[in-house]
Amino acid sequence: MKRLFVGFIVIGLLLLSLAMAGSSNGAAGVMPAFYDDELFTINFKQLPPGGESAVLANNSSLNIIYMCDACSGFVSVLDAIQGDGFNPLWQEVQIQFNPGFTPHELTSDTDILEAEASGEITLTPTNEVYRCSVIGKK
Repeated sequence: MKRLFVGFIVIGLLLLSLAMAGSSNGAAGVMPAFYDDELFTINFKQLPPGGESAVLANNSSLNIIYMCDACSGFVSVLDAIQGDGFNPLWQEVQIQFNPGFTPHELTSDTDILEAEASGEITLTPTNEVYRCSVIGKK
C-alpha cells in the first residue's frame, strides 16, 4: 500500500513539473514589446516550420517584429498594432548593431529604420513567423 501511495506522489509531482514548465501557449507566451515608443504586452507563439514557409510564400501582408537576440535585455519592437494595419502574423527581423556602435534599446520601427539608414544597424529577415496578438498596454 505504501509503494502505491509513493508511486502516486511521484506521478503527481512529475505531472506538476510538466505543467509548471509552461509552453508558448497562453500566459507562457506573454512578453513586452514596444510600438511607437510605448510599451505593450503581447501574446506570442511561433508557427510550425511548414506553416512558416507557407505563410512566407503566400502572405504579402505580414507585420514585422524586430528582435535583437544578441542584445541583452532588448525588448522587441512591433511595426503595427490593432487599428494600424495590424495582421496577427508576424515575420521576425533580426537587428544587428554594426561595428563601432553600442547596442541599445530602440523603441519604434521609425527609430529602427533610421538606425538602418544611418548605418548603425543591419536588419536581417528570418524565416520565423509568429502568431502575435497585442493584449494591451504594459
